[in-house]
Amino acid sequence: MSATLILIIIASYFGILMLISHITSKNSSDASFYTGDRKSPWQVVAFGMIGAVMSGVTFVSIPGMVGTNYFYYLQFVFGNVIGYVFITYVLLPIYYDLKLISIYTYLETRFGIKTYKTGSLFFLISQSFGAALRLLLAAKILQFAVFDAFNIPFYITVILILILIWFYTHKSGIKTIVWTDTLQTFFLILAAIVSIYVVKSSLNLNFTETITAVTNHKYFKVFDWDFNSGSNFYKQFISGFLIAVAMIGLDQNMMQKTLTCKNKKEAQNNILTFSLILAVTQFLFLGLGVMLYLYAEKFGIQLETLNGKFINTDDLFPMLSLNHFGIIASVSFILGITAASFSSVDSSLTALTTSFTHDFLDIQHKNSKDKKRLKNRVLIGFSIVIFTIIMLFSESKGDVISTIFKVAGYTYGPLLGLYLFGIFTKIKIKDAAVPFICVLMPLLTYYLNHIFITKFSFDLGFMNILVNALLTILSLIIVTTKNEK
Repeated sequence: MSATLILIIIASYFGILMLISHITSKNSSDASFYTGDRKSPWQVVAFGMIGAVMSGVTFVSIPGMVGTNYFYYLQFVFGNVIGYVFITYVLLPIYYDLKLISIYTYLETRFGIKTYKTGSLFFLISQSFGAALRLLLAAKILQFAVFDAFNIPFYITVILILILIWFYTHKSGIKTIVWTDTLQTFFLILAAIVSIYVVKSSLNLNFTETITAVTNHKYFKVFDWDFNSGSNFYKQFISGFLIAVAMIGLDQNMMQKTLTCKNKKEAQNNILTFSLILAVTQFLFLGLGVMLYLYAEKFGIQLETLNGKFINTDDLFPMLSLNHFGIIASVSFILGITAASFSSVDSSLTALTTSFTHDFLDIQHKNSKDKKRLKNRVLIGFSIVIFTIIMLFSESKGDVISTIFKVAGYTYGPLLGLYLFGIFTKIKIKDAAVPFICVLMPLLTYYLNHIFITKFSFDLGFMNILVNALLTILSLIIVTTKNEK
């Protein structure tokens, strides 16, 4: 598949995004960028959120990681589903009752201004790293498939993607993204379905035989009961629950989309529907992973290994799609990864802009001209931040999804502790102590995990978020006010 053809496909896709932006930006107000005028159909929001959560990470990392981590990721998904139920019936009522734009305003209501600023700051750090790492993976694939042929450096590729995203998001923000995410989700799922069909046909399997081949494969191991393993069932399930609550329910990016729904009931329908579709889609990608390894094995395709284990598993799906699956699968893959490139960062940039302008610049009290000026400057500023992080991690190896969840455990842990403490207790704390607690607890969690690994061969895995949150809660209890004591 020629690089020129791929470039034409990407340009056509971008043209569709610009058309959607043009349509949705009509009759937009200053608030449209942040709230979508609270008129988004919940069915559209639910489907579009799939693409935003999955992005290029699920698209590429999950199929590849099957070769080293079997189906153990499904344990994490089971925990996610329970986490979404918690978001639906505990967090959403709070956000809607308080009529929040930035969800971190809750922390000011419950604890005080410094806790509020600290919570927002931790989100800004978490979201910047998460968005950058998700975009990094997609950008690397586009670099390999397209831009290397034109001798365009990687950093230029990243800049071009960020500029394109700015073009279709800077006018109406979340109002546009609700609809562009729907398109992006469609192409992500389409690429997986087309790839499964191509592999199934190449292996001469019918539908029933395909199911049998996947479920009887040595990689089809769903549960890990080794307690010392980082993929142990209990660690994965509990961390799946907590990370869903933190990375969706306490994430301005995801909740901003949900809060564009007309009312609380529709927002709850959105989250429940989204959680079920997401679980099915992730299982689909795990099954695709097994089929990719079956394909490589049958046709004698050599995969990179080290000490008997597959490495750089993120390269598996792109390599087979672009070099072995034919023109239709290649086109669908390019559309899917292009959708992943944009969906992984467009809503993140909008959420980062929303959080910073509302939580630190008090934009809601500015006039219309100042609002527009500040919004555009902050949007460009965070684009530069994401670009910088991408370049710092540009030489990283392995599956990106594990890196994202490990980073999330350290950065979202204090946020999770603050919200759980605030929701389930009435205790007042010393607001001034919270910034120090939120900085120290992730460092302590990292140190404890290091000790457990070196002394006891016990890896916390994704459970670092639980330890982090519990340490935060214990610290908050220690710094309660004298009157409470």
